[in-house]
Amino acid sequence: MSESLSRRQFLGTTAAGGVLLAGQLAAAADAAPAETADWAAPLPPVTIHKTYIGRTGGIYLSRPTDEIQKFEAYLANIEKQLGDVKFVGGETIPPADVAAVAAKARGADALLLFHLCGHGGDAPPVDVLARLGMPTAVFSQPFSGHGWMDFPAWQKAGKPVVVLPTSDWGELDQIVRLMRVGPHMKRTKVLAIGKLQGTDAACSPEKVKKALGTEVVQIESTEVIDAHKAVPLAEAQAEAESHWISQARKIVEPTRDEIVSSARLYLAVKNLMRKYGARAVASSHCMGAPAKGCLTFSKLNDLGLVGACEGDIDSTLTMLLFGYAFGRPGFISDPVFDTAQNALIHFHCTCATKMDGPSGKRLPFTIRNQGDSDQGVALDVEMRVDQPVTCAKFVNLDTMLLSTGTIRKVTHDELGCRTQFVTEVADARRMFHNWGGGVLAGGTMTRLHRTVYYGNHAQNIEHLGTLMGFKVVTEA
Repeated sequence: MSESLSRRQFLGTTAAGGVLLAGQLAAAADAAPAETADWAAPLPPVTIHKTYIGRTGGIYLSRPTDEIQKFEAYLANIEKQLGDVKFVGGETIPPADVAAVAAKARGADALLLFHLCGHGGDAPPVDVLARLGMPTAVFSQPFSGHGWMDFPAWQKAGKPVVVLPTSDWGELDQIVRLMRVGPHMKRTKVLAIGKLQGTDAACSPEKVKKALGTEVVQIESTEVIDAHKAVPLAEAQAEAESHWISQARKIVEPTRDEIVSSARLYLAVKNLMRKYGARAVASSHCMGAPAKGCLTFSKLNDLGLVGACEGDIDSTLTMLLFGYAFGRPGFISDPVFDTAQNALIHFHCTCATKMDGPSGKRLPFTIRNQGDSDQGVALDVEMRVDQPVTCAKFVNLDTMLLSTGTIRKVTHDELGCRTQFVTEVADARRMFHNWGGGVLAGGTMTRLHRTVYYGNHAQNIEHLGTLMGFKVVTEA
């Protein structure tokens, strides 16, 4: 189709039987509950050992005894809200013996310490547990004693310890989210279709497994083609109508059959992910037969999983890290600079429509063809203007490249890929000259791609780097 059509006009161009079927499917889609990713490989709960340290009661530099019960109730609510974390332990030191607590804590995935009070001789139990080498967070409110002066030494010694010297209990919510990331990565499988692309270290499944515990399962595109053929046509038609045709703001170039074929690819990849127990897919065959992967990746990301184009394993791992940490999908971008606007302009032909996360509302989107080839099916998603964003890429399995900005404008330049937006950054000229932060090498795609997320996550990525042992390099 050479002209832009609304969905109603688009359906009107099909055969009468097709229109009837589409109408029936649309009605069914309106009545159906929102799809979830409960079909994906489940992740076991992350165990976090909690311990309370310091005197309780009414004496100087002591917090009230009932504060422990308040923390217990607060943690129980976090456990309920997240659904994939289990708090264990709960000892109070004193009277519990620190050595005995340390022995128990080593069986957990992470350690959460509450510094109730400590001054002089009361601080060492915190120090003993913080130096176990486990991913650890220490929550230390004001008026909990003067032991806080010794706490920064843990990070200087290379220990994976994050200290929260704050009165805001809400910071516990996010630090617990971050403490889940490393364990989840160790239990995650990535399905790689074809050759991996990216930094040398990340392109080695053995090195990925050693660094993160993540397993990379490689298959050939022929298996995807066979899986695509195996999906019943009626199932693909229902998927195309309910998730794409009925929801699009408009449809420009693609035909209905092309959209159905793209929906069929999603169902094929879904079946393969179930077969291999994967929660992420990276494909270097996303531009070829049987259909382009743009819709597939978009829906996977909408569901809280990961779909990454062009076999980009660095971006795949980045999206997993951010997804587990913040519950939001990433947008893989081919960025360009415009120093006249102090801007980094992001664009690509696939994008999640739920950039706020699986429970968020879908952004408006138009179904287009893929910009580079003028073929297949791609997405033009309308990003939210004035939305703060984080731009990142986890490279070499040991470094997170990071910058922040704010979306100022949505564009539709035919020279770029379909989804486009202009991001105001701190210093575009400086960022231009510091691109890659001096640590990134490789081919064009490796050096170019970044992933973009709603929200400013800079401080929490610093915390995650401490917990997981990677460096954070700011590009601007």
